[in-house]
Amino acid sequence: MSKTTPNHRKQQLLLVNSSGRQEGSVSRGLAQVLLTALENRHGPLEITHRDLADGVNFVSQEWINANFTAAEDRSLSQRRELANSDQLVEELVRADILIIGVPIYNFGVPAVLKAWVDMVARARKTFRYTDNGPEGLLQGKKAYLVIASGGVPVDSPVDFATPYMRQALKFLGITDIEVIAAEQLNSRGDAAIDAARQRIAGLLAAFDTTELEVAQAG
Repeated sequence: MSKTTPNHRKQQLLLVNSSGRQEGSVSRGLAQVLLTALENRHGPLEITHRDLADGVNFVSQEWINANFTAAEDRSLSQRRELANSDQLVEELVRADILIIGVPIYNFGVPAVLKAWVDMVARARKTFRYTDNGPEGLLQGKKAYLVIASGGVPVDSPVDFATPYMRQALKFLGITDIEVIAAEQLNSRGDAAIDAARQRIAGLLAAFDTTELEVAQAG
């Protein structure tokens, strides 16, 4: 991943936080560590912060009616109903890199993060239906899932958050996904956070190795 895209603009990074905890949140803290590490590695990024704890719309009857109405036929009230969703979609489409903080609540994702997925999974905007089934329209993006769990082992049979987020992103065409996990914090404490920090360092070291190999091959 180069420091700039082919047209030499700054890379766009979207940081999505979903923890209800503003202070002391492990997922928020590690997401910031990752963001800083990416800036140090790739140079200045154009960053959009989306804090779902500040509020996100949920699917409603009015939203469904507006979404299934052709864009040119939508009333003013329907356009207003979709305004929040349109903004979230625009942020996601614009992003080259995506960081999502995912605390595991009761084996799954926070309600606001599920709502965000519902708001950005829009037919004709982020995916489309084809004769061969749905096709994601957001290819070419890099995504990082920063997972924090109190007791649930990540990717275990009782973790419904991590596989859900992988599937949701892949459905939209985002298949380059890295998971950074601070898991079982209740029992592992700082060791879990240290492991996540080491994972971040290892991912960036892998970038350096890959780019060196490419340069040598060239």
